[in-house]
Amino acid sequence: MGEADFHHGLVVGKFFPPHRGHAFLVRSAAQFCGRVTVGVFDHPSAALPLDVRSEALRELAAPFGNVTVVHEVDDVPIDYDDPSIWDRHVEIFRRGVRKATADTDAVPVDAVFTSEPYGDELARRFGCAHVNLDRDRTWEPISGTAIRADPIRHWNDLLPGARARLAKRVVIVGAESTGTTTLARDLAAALSTPGCVPEFGREYTMQKLAVLRARKPAATMDSLSWSAADFALIAATQNRFEREAARHGGPLIVCDTDVLATQIWHERYRGGGSDDVERAIRDLAPFRLYLLTHDEGVPFEDDGLRDGRHVRSWMTERFEATLRERGVRFEVLRGTRRERARAALTAAWTFMAEPWSWG
Repeated sequence: MGEADFHHGLVVGKFFPPHRGHAFLVRSAAQFCGRVTVGVFDHPSAALPLDVRSEALRELAAPFGNVTVVHEVDDVPIDYDDPSIWDRHVEIFRRGVRKATADTDAVPVDAVFTSEPYGDELARRFGCAHVNLDRDRTWEPISGTAIRADPIRHWNDLLPGARARLAKRVVIVGAESTGTTTLARDLAAALSTPGCVPEFGREYTMQKLAVLRARKPAATMDSLSWSAADFALIAATQNRFEREAARHGGPLIVCDTDVLATQIWHERYRGGGSDDVERAIRDLAPFRLYLLTHDEGVPFEDDGLRDGRHVRSWMTERFEATLRERGVRFEVLRGTRRERARAALTAAWTFMAEPWSWG
């Protein structure tokens, strides 16, 4: 970038949710300003917290190196005709700018970049230029309102960080050898998704056993020792797998377990819950349907990585009790493989057809 046209550009908005129209606005400011402050100002939302929106924009702006993204709660009502309302909003905007420029080289805002009718008044109040980009939405014909009304239609307009948060998850959980992985794969194939999010705990178990056998060739599953650190690693990695699948997938993804199940495995092997895993549970995206595969009528098959024949019924009961205690949406699946797959597909389609709750 050559000499900047402006010293300090400002982009403000709700970014609810962050989309490619916002990306165009931020890119434009970054290319023509020495530094840029992007301010996310809105009510908090369970569906898209302010920090999630900020991080999606921060990721977008990272290649430019001159953009700072901040967020502030702004619960002031919208009324473009009320000067006192304007005063309250602008004070919050200025607070965000001060947060972004808390250094000795801070320079006043000399340009605001918007695609909105309010841009002229915003620029007047900051005493700077207004760069009015694509006000008629001809270059980027998309808006947050349109996306909230029909997320599926506009899914690819969302920034990856927003997709990671908003994708609906169908999570298959259950005791050992109750068909969870088989069902997850069957469901993903029936829904024509790229695949299911794999169970990292199973992969890690195979790795852990192989490492132990390098020293003790006769080692079995009963020889393994499980630490709290093992489960913290499994939880963090499982969440990362899930986020990456949601970032690059469609509006519905299928997960072969999640960290709620990791907590139950920790309880089984270590006799109680884990604070690290609990923190990972609090980090889960909100739109989830759990499908619990019941052990009833399913023969136990030992594939060399299983040791839970004697606790399958206990684990099934523990899964159901945990899902109820946490108040999450779930269904229990019984019957043959075909019957479970049919019930899972019906549940997934029903879940997908329901509108998003934006909060």
